[in-house]
Amino acid sequence: MNNSDSPSSSKSDIQSGEGVQRMVDSFYGNAKKDPLLGPTFEQAISDWQDHLPTMYQFWERLLFGFSDYEGNPFHKHLDLSLEAKHFTIWVRIFTQTIDENFSGLKAEEAKRLARNIAGSFQLRMGITPENNDFEAIKYSRT
Repeated sequence: MNNSDSPSSSKSDIQSGEGVQRMVDSFYGNAKKDPLLGPTFEQAISDWQDHLPTMYQFWERLLFGFSDYEGNPFHKHLDLSLEAKHFTIWVRIFTQTIDENFSGLKAEEAKRLARNIAGSFQLRMGITPENNDFEAIKYSRT
């Protein structure tokens, strides 16, 4: 149906459901091949069948405002031995995955959100980001 050899003009934007699943599955397929991220993911994720639906819900919540996701992704990353380079590679692979598969407003929003998540996580973990291509997220109690 869709293949990565198709011309960019035939790329569609990310839609809820199937598009989010394709985005997440494609990202992890690419990230698992990376020499730094692959082993990190394999060590951190013991049950991919459980993890992937959680990621579908997470991205549906961010991109479309609905899903059953109620987790705390930041907390799950605290026990990992992460450095700035992990986040830099994560954003690069995520962005490449989006660009290879999608085109449109939601695709651009997903890339922006990924940069912001990586930047926010690093700052909250006391890691100095390798780049500052994210928007600082201001938290409010109001």
